[in-house]
Amino acid sequence: MTTHASVRPSYAAVLRLPHARRTFASALAARLSYATVSLAVLLSVTRATGSYAASGAVLSLFGAATVLLLPVRAALIDRYGARRALLPMALLHGVLLAVLAALTWRPGAPPAAIAGAAVLPGLCAPPLGPTMRAAWAELAPEPGMLARAYSLDAVAEELLHVSGPALVGALTGFAPPAAGILLSALLMVAGTCVFGTSPALPGPCPAAPGDRLGAVPGLLAPVAVAAGVGLAVSGVELLVLAFATERAHDTAPVPWVLGALSAGSAVGGLLNGALRWRAPARVRLRGLAAALGLVVAAAGLAPGLWTLTAAMACAGAFIAPALTTAYLLAEETAEEGPRTRAGAWVNAAVNAGMSGGTMVTGLLVGRLPLGLCFALAGGMALLPALGVYRRRGVRAAGVG
Repeated sequence: MTTHASVRPSYAAVLRLPHARRTFASALAARLSYATVSLAVLLSVTRATGSYAASGAVLSLFGAATVLLLPVRAALIDRYGARRALLPMALLHGVLLAVLAALTWRPGAPPAAIAGAAVLPGLCAPPLGPTMRAAWAELAPEPGMLARAYSLDAVAEELLHVSGPALVGALTGFAPPAAGILLSALLMVAGTCVFGTSPALPGPCPAAPGDRLGAVPGLLAPVAVAAGVGLAVSGVELLVLAFATERAHDTAPVPWVLGALSAGSAVGGLLNGALRWRAPARVRLRGLAAALGLVVAAAGLAPGLWTLTAAMACAGAFIAPALTTAYLLAEETAEEGPRTRAGAWVNAAVNAGMSGGTMVTGLLVGRLPLGLCFALAGGMALLPALGVYRRRGVRAAGVG
């Protein structure tokens, strides 16, 4: 893939767009809720039940419920407009999170009741990421500026996932873990209240004749590749722990190795947005996902943790660019149509892949050689990237 000598407009230029700073800042404040809530739920349920198995199950149910109806919730935003649909979802989500916090504030609550209370807020979680990306398409219709905006969005999301758990950790130093759930509810409601008033939010998108709620034609390629990236990345997180335990006999460096993965993704996202690519998004998506898969597979050959850390940094450099390109391809497919829904399908695919990758890798570790497990994790990103492009007429394919 080659690039023009000229570069894209700067990130500062993106933030100077009318309404961009206010819209982006409020969206990030609300999206920080998703970065804090997982650890808060895990810690509070563990404290309330005394069972790691129960907390893991509850967190899995919460995650599955969040992903399950994501395209449908995004379809409601496309149909009725973000201003009308987003705030009721956020308010309901916040109230139900508060109920979960009250239930887990002290030990002794029945695990079944906690599980039910965790599913409900997941089912109405607002699709903030897809809505923000649809807003970027309104704010920055020029392709170069939009690509830079999506890269900025991806890097900011990486930073949220690093800062969110740290914020919960600081809070639990002087408050019960359930206070982290309340903080998540507050961030969601307050951030969405401001975000929902932005003039940049997309209005209603009239449904096409025969349009099914949630369906968007033409998204097979970005959805399949995004799912593969999610599978590979979540598998790698568990494999790094297994590598440190089996070969280094020391798990203390694991956070640093995974930090290299996140840092590589942030740097890769910034560089991806800084370059003006000649290759179309479909070709870039295939190349980025394939490169990610190959580097992950090769990481299993690392002789030690330092080499593994370098391999993780290299693998991370392809994560944010691949996901950014998947969202751009979804935006190109939707054009002036259901943009929020199109982005939500990609988002749901990533999250579903993240959940499934951990489960699949957990079944393989200990049963297969570690190097083979890394190769299989890399194949999860590589095979969808190659497979979807072998289909003729891929533009006519659809999901939903």
